[in-house]
Amino acid sequence: MVQYDFLGASFAALADPTRRGILEHLGRGPASVTELAERFEMTLTGIKKHLQLLEDAGMIVTEKRGRVRYCQLGEDIFNREVAWLQNYRRMVEARMDRLGEFLERTEHNQ
Repeated sequence: MVQYDFLGASFAALADPTRRGILEHLGRGPASVTELAERFEMTLTGIKKHLQLLEDAGMIVTEKRGRVRYCQLGEDIFNREVAWLQNYRRMVEARMDRLGEFLERTEHNQ
């Protein structure tokens, strides 16, 4: 069985509106931790907790330049999640097709 451990971290990271906002903000370009804290009206400690979850999920990367830590979107963000969703959708559609075929067969037999 294929493991999808990354999905739990991804969906947990996306579950919070602040983290979704951070991703949206970083989609426009890199930002410092301080900029993000100010933007979301949070303490540095609070924003760092959100950033750590996003980083653990592979959605962002951080880099320290001098005394400032910068954040940016990770490479190929959401590729694994999209691939999983596409496969899951194909599976559900195939099941629905089989159900439709079954219903058509049983309807004609009545």
